[in-house]
Formats: sequence, C-alpha cells, structure tokens
Amino acid sequence: MSRVSGIRGEAEVAVWLRRHGYELLAHSYHCRFGEIDLIARKKGLISFIEVKLRSGTQFGLPREAVTARKQEKLRKTALCYLSEHELDCPVRFDVAEVYADAEDGKHRIEYLENAF
Repeated sequence: MSRVSGIRGEAEVAVWLRRHGYELLAHSYHCRFGEIDLIARKKGLISFIEVKLRSGTQFGLPREAVTARKQEKLRKTALCYLSEHELDCPVRFDVAEVYADAEDGKHRIEYLENAF
C-alpha cells in the first residue's frame, strides 16, 4: 500500500473514532522514539492507535504486523506523548485494521481495543 493509501486509511479511522465518541488528540505524532498514527480520548482514557491498511490477508492479518519490536516503540512513543502533555491517566494500545476492497474502493474497519 502507498503512503497516500495509508493516510486515507488513517483519515477513515479518525472519522470512525469520532462517530464512536472519541475525541481525536493527535494524528501522526512523532518523537525521537517513533510515530503513533492516532491518539484519541474517550471517557478519560487515552488510546494510542496503530492503523494497518491491507487489501487482503494473503500475507497475514494486519494486526500481525504490529510485532513485539513495534509494540515497544509504540510504548516508548506513548510515554513521550504523556510526558510532553503532562498527562497521568489510563491508557491502552489499539490496532485499527483497515481492509481495502480494490473493486469498489470501500474500506472496512476492524477495531481492536487493548490489542497489546
């Protein structure tokens, strides 16, 4: 998938999050440890969200691309975000799987709370 497709997938997940009562706090947050695709809050809990866009599962499920090494980078990046914003609240790490249908151009979102 191209970077443009990835950005489109992240935008669709952002819309999905808002529809489900989340407040979007950040998109493509960067620090020296890495990047978090989306950061959102709902009912006092902050979700750090990794978005994975795929056109199929022939190479495995999108969530399987969030390896132990990637998870560690996400944890460190999340700590950086919390420190920068002086936040002390419950957090979780979610994965949004976006499945792109090449025929009709529509996407299906599978949202996994507490993915790791």
